[in-house]
Amino acid sequence: MADQDTRDAPQIYLLTPPAFDVEVFGPRLAAVLDAHDIACLRLSHASSDADEVARAADALRLIAHERDVPLVIERHIGLVERLGLDGVHLTDAARSVRATRKELGPDAIIGAYCGASSHDGMSAGEAGADYISFGPVGLSPLGDGTRAEPDLFAWWSEMIELPVVAEGALDVDLVARLAPVTDFFAIGPEIWGAGDASAALSDLTAPLR
Repeated sequence: MADQDTRDAPQIYLLTPPAFDVEVFGPRLAAVLDAHDIACLRLSHASSDADEVARAADALRLIAHERDVPLVIERHIGLVERLGLDGVHLTDAARSVRATRKELGPDAIIGAYCGASSHDGMSAGEAGADYISFGPVGLSPLGDGTRAEPDLFAWWSEMIELPVVAEGALDVDLVARLAPVTDFFAIGPEIWGAGDASAALSDLTAPLR
């Protein structure tokens, strides 16, 4: 995931659901990738069954790579090289970035979710992360309720060159508000519940066009 020349046209970073039937979800994913310019795909599988996660990763890697979309996996560092994935999205802020970079090498994509902490974001960047993710940006009952406010993205976009991702409980108003100060929008739960996920993504990202 490369930084953009300008910040007025954020790219879409697509997230999978936490659980899905590959046979059903695969065609839905392919349809979204065919209809939209997607910068990266994250496998956000919540299963603790390694075989189930690996099967999902194998199937999604084929779909994504056929369309030149890199696939990163959430948390499971050990599956990246084994399954030929492009990188990993870490969820523990800066804590494991340095060790992960050492294990996966310079070419792997390593992202770090840092909640609403600019300090954690800077630490993750210094440790070797390729991008920082802040969120949730919208109201969510998950976690402790702390939101990553627009001011955090505005400060980051002005002071820090490392690409930043906005994610969590996005809506059209937040997309419009954050578009000038973020590089990527991570979108998944907002669209997969819709009958037509591609149309839902078009609606959500309308302010970007």
